[in-house]
Amino acid sequence: MKKLIVLSAIIALYSCKKESQESFGNEEQTTVTTEEKELAPEELGKIIFESKGNCISCHQVDSKTIGPSIQEIAKIYKEKNGNMVAFLKGESEAIVDPSQSALMQANIELTKTFSDKELQGLVAYINSSLK
Repeated sequence: MKKLIVLSAIIALYSCKKESQESFGNEEQTTVTTEEKELAPEELGKIIFESKGNCISCHQVDSKTIGPSIQEIAKIYKEKNGNMVAFLKGESEAIVDPSQSALMQANIELTKTFSDKELQGLVAYINSSLK
């Protein structure tokens, strides 16, 4: 049973990492334009979530796939008064599902490169799922 869990984790990590690397090398997706900088934080966050951040490959709004749903993430961070930006910068531990934090490491390396405005937008988009 442990081998099956480890194998599943490796496959999930590989699939997330591969997609992360593909989107990272695509200038069209990774460049935030002046037009996007004028967007509301939630709108900018949604763009980052679906493209540059590659978050959508593992997280959905209201259902668990590889990772927890963004509704669950927002709820837990709110309940525990967590700092999502610190987590995305690699400065704090996972509080939603620490057992799967290894799967998130490839994307944390990516989110560490985001500006504060991009990270705030991403957090605003995730938190908007609670409305």
